Amino acid sequence: MIRVELVRAWPHRHDSVAVDVADGASVADALEAASWRLDAEFMGLAVFGQAATMETPLHDDDRIELLRALQIDPKQARRLRAARAKGAP
Repeated sequence: MIRVELVRAWPHRHDSVAVDVADGASVADALEAASWRLDAEFMGLAVFGQAATMETPLHDDDRIELLRALQIDPKQARRLRAARAKGAP
């Protein structure tokens, strides 16, 4: 058996759960053990920040992150912050 942690986050709160899965388990097995699933809000997966799929094999102490869709393009967000900083006194 191996133990992995699943994490998902929203603005101002997060949820995490540790589950035990069999050796050789995949991300899909861990999601099933936690009774979590991908949906319209959580669309992507990562293991320690590296892109993952449902078939990605897991190792002891891995952290699976459920990822939400971006609300704004990161480049656009940077431009908006720069424009606000220029306008600041």
